[in-house]
Amino acid sequence: MRIDHATPPTTPTAIPEAVRRPRVIVALHEGFYGAESGTGFSNRAFLTALVRLLPPGRLAVITPHVPESAGAHDRRWTSEVQQMLRQARAEVVTVPEVQAPPTSNHGSVQLCDLAGEAAVRIADRARRCLLIGLDIPFLGLAPYTVPTMDLLLVPRSTTVLTRPEDMSRVRWERDALRAATDRGGRIGAISSHMRGHLVVSYAVPRTSIVSIPNGLIQEEMARPAKTPPLPFKARAGFLLAMGRAVPTKGFDDLLEALHILKERGVRAPHLLLAAVTSDEPELPTSYQEDLAARIHAYDLDATLITRFTPAIRAWLHNPALRAVVVPSREEPFGRIPLEAFAAGAGPVVATTAGGLAQTVVEGETGFTATPRDAKSLASALHRALTVLPRERDRLRSAGAALVRSRHDYEASIRSVIERIAPWALVPAPTAEGRAR
Repeated sequence: MRIDHATPPTTPTAIPEAVRRPRVIVALHEGFYGAESGTGFSNRAFLTALVRLLPPGRLAVITPHVPESAGAHDRRWTSEVQQMLRQARAEVVTVPEVQAPPTSNHGSVQLCDLAGEAAVRIADRARRCLLIGLDIPFLGLAPYTVPTMDLLLVPRSTTVLTRPEDMSRVRWERDALRAATDRGGRIGAISSHMRGHLVVSYAVPRTSIVSIPNGLIQEEMARPAKTPPLPFKARAGFLLAMGRAVPTKGFDDLLEALHILKERGVRAPHLLLAAVTSDEPELPTSYQEDLAARIHAYDLDATLITRFTPAIRAWLHNPALRAVVVPSREEPFGRIPLEAFAAGAGPVVATTAGGLAQTVVEGETGFTATPRDAKSLASALHRALTVLPRERDRLRSAGAALVRSRHDYEASIRSVIERIAPWALVPAPTAEGRAR
């Protein structure tokens, strides 16, 4: 694995044809140094799948530098990713960290400038390239495509879903997607919900969209070697809800639902609510403070966890887990139900927001509620807590079967690469192998 901070452009004619092998270039903002949300886990899974699918030496990864002092940096995670890429003889280009937030127009433009220039340098040394931009910060890569380069953009969410009032950001995303499709680029849809959303809200041509259903890779379906200890109050049985500490995750709806159950005399297990952030400083955000105030006001049996760690997901394998709750108001896909299914956890209680409706089906793989409706969520929770053991086992089996049959992420990625860049999967000829 070669780490390149500032490699000057290379003249294509100066490189022997034998070593001008095709390349797949992946630009990502989250998932190399750690994960702040499901996006980081999905991006790491994407890289892992490509390592398995591509011949050695074909993969290049472009990512902004994240210092070890940053909350988003996970030393163990980083080491594992670097080792994996090193074994695949992947090229890693770290570009400077931008000061503006990647969710701002200025931050995204800077990231795309840096990543695009790095991608062009790599393309100069290859016969053909596929440039993949993972998630919103890299939607603006189209101006950097060259004639030998194919483009695939994979938005995992959009501003229309998360901050619809931010029209400046919505316009930037819409213009970036239009520029990509005008150049023949493809847009990856992580769910049928996102496919429809991209067509309706962003005017992406249907013919430019390719399906890349989000899912899990083999490692994510295995039981972790270590799990963090449960808080004492959770050891007799607990509910688990986790995600970024933002209103669209619907955690305040969950607290309202538990309050409703309490008022009805229904005793719920201890709630582990991981409404998390990795931002510095370690002071709680206003949303986290609001959640804490609700827990106190309603006198709920709950523990609020505010700092993110990937180890939280290991609690999905704990036998004391009574139900997994996903109360989202908006959800482009939703990985947590799949992680719960793979862990044999459940039952899963989720709203029908966005992509969640594809994986959590009432009475088949879990229990569902209307988004933004605390009463509906309370009823779904009550059904989950009173389900008979035989029925719980049936739901878990159905969920596990769904993951295996429809959400094998490596198979999804292979399928789209075979469709848009089959040349990337072709084994290297003998001459190319010797030229390394």
